[in-house]
Amino acid sequence: MLRRRRSLTSTLAAMCVAVLALTACGGGTTTTAAAPGTPVGDPVSGGTLQAIQIREPISLDPVALPNVWTNSGLLGNALYGTLMTNDVDTLEIEYSMATDFSTDDGGRTFVLKLRPGLTFTDGTPLDAAAVAYNWDRLRDPANGSESIRQAAQIAGTEVVDAETLKVTMVAPSPVFASSLVLSGLNWIASPTALAKGRQAFDENPVGAGPFTLTKWARQDVLELTRNPDYWDAPRPYLDGITLRPVPDANQRLNALTSGSADLASESSWSNLSKAESAELSTSVVPLGGGQYLAMNTRRSPFDDARARRAVSLALDLDAINTAVFEGTGTVPRTLFPETSPFFEDIALSNSDDAEAQRLFDELAADGTPVKFTFLAYSLVEIKSVAEVVQAQLAAFDNVEIAVEIMDFTAAQARVAARDFDMTIAAAVVQDPDSSLWTSFHARSQGNPTGIDDPELNDALDAGRVGTTVEERKAAYDVAQQRLVDLAPGVFYIQSAPSVVSGPDVHGVRMYGMGSAMLDGVWMSE
Repeated sequence: MLRRRRSLTSTLAAMCVAVLALTACGGGTTTTAAAPGTPVGDPVSGGTLQAIQIREPISLDPVALPNVWTNSGLLGNALYGTLMTNDVDTLEIEYSMATDFSTDDGGRTFVLKLRPGLTFTDGTPLDAAAVAYNWDRLRDPANGSESIRQAAQIAGTEVVDAETLKVTMVAPSPVFASSLVLSGLNWIASPTALAKGRQAFDENPVGAGPFTLTKWARQDVLELTRNPDYWDAPRPYLDGITLRPVPDANQRLNALTSGSADLASESSWSNLSKAESAELSTSVVPLGGGQYLAMNTRRSPFDDARARRAVSLALDLDAINTAVFEGTGTVPRTLFPETSPFFEDIALSNSDDAEAQRLFDELAADGTPVKFTFLAYSLVEIKSVAEVVQAQLAAFDNVEIAVEIMDFTAAQARVAARDFDMTIAAAVVQDPDSSLWTSFHARSQGNPTGIDDPELNDALDAGRVGTTVEERKAAYDVAQQRLVDLAPGVFYIQSAPSVVSGPDVHGVRMYGMGSAMLDGVWMSE
């Protein structure tokens, strides 16, 4: 294992964290390395972390930053810190710059309490008015927020005093905090800096996080330096972070194994397996659900449930896992694994070639043969999924599929405009409401398939407001069965929100959808 001296110009070997088996929401974990929090000595200050995130940000404005592991979790947490987080095993909400976010009327309204005296790095106050300003921007459809599916659930905000914000919801949502931590609502930027416009803000983003930006060379590197006035002293321990976007999975793994990177966000099950073989450590957030092939029910051919059902029955998901992920991934068999309190043995999908062909033939006889385009992102594994799906469906008559590959930004714009037939989407489940309502409810702006089923809508609403686990489970049993019957998408692989590293970096903590916190990270010699 290579080791290097800590300095602003050196790189280090990577960090020692646990391997957490990808399990159900609230489920336990298994480890093959020392678990996070295992004593390794007291934190020491100094050093620059060489880090990798998967994608280049479009902008540093929180409106444009998705708070998930595949996008800008590392960067957003570094620049803005967090209002609150969650424990990824217990799902309990934990507070940082906020001290409370609670409801006493069943989720119709919430009261957010902030720590007193918080300031942005430009000296302006991070107060209730600043939070309201940020949240109003995120929920305004004109801004095209990456967090619109969560922010749109807020009807309005009222500043009570400097540390208190009253939040009114569009509809009761007692577990809204579980959605908030998955979004850019958790990242508050200086209203004064935002008011100068996006170009000026990207040159000098102002938050209250543990680090500040010193350089952004687009498509190359972001350099961050320690914020000496961070509210949670003596954190951060690092002098700085050098953050590079690396979308290619092989390049990410090579950077770690060669010692040119210390830590990387990861999404590839194949990389996780190879990283363990190379004696790197991995930490995976336990989630249910996963990635699915989203079929646009707003237009032909998938406005016909028979077409969706035929595609679902025609696909061999284990073969996709073998071909794309070298068999290292896990195909979701049920929406909630057995360790979840919401588990029910309702199979998400089954292969049946004969029934699939019968449906394809029936549709062709009706004059509506199944013909569609799979809109795929340019990431290697996503392209491979699309190509394997195309190859499998080529074995059937009366179905025709084309594959269109686009870079992430362009494809994301098409999906946002609902201009696609099939694409990749994700419904990764912690608390069920945070993903299932936003992914599949007709009123949600984050519903890519456009599925609109009264029974499904009612079940998702009931699951949101249920006051006991039993009430919520009964609702989600109905929701699961409706998703199977309606087949708006095919869940083909569990997601892998993870961090890969080696043994010289300590203190990484993950929350939400694999969003990594770096304020507590420190490096040993």
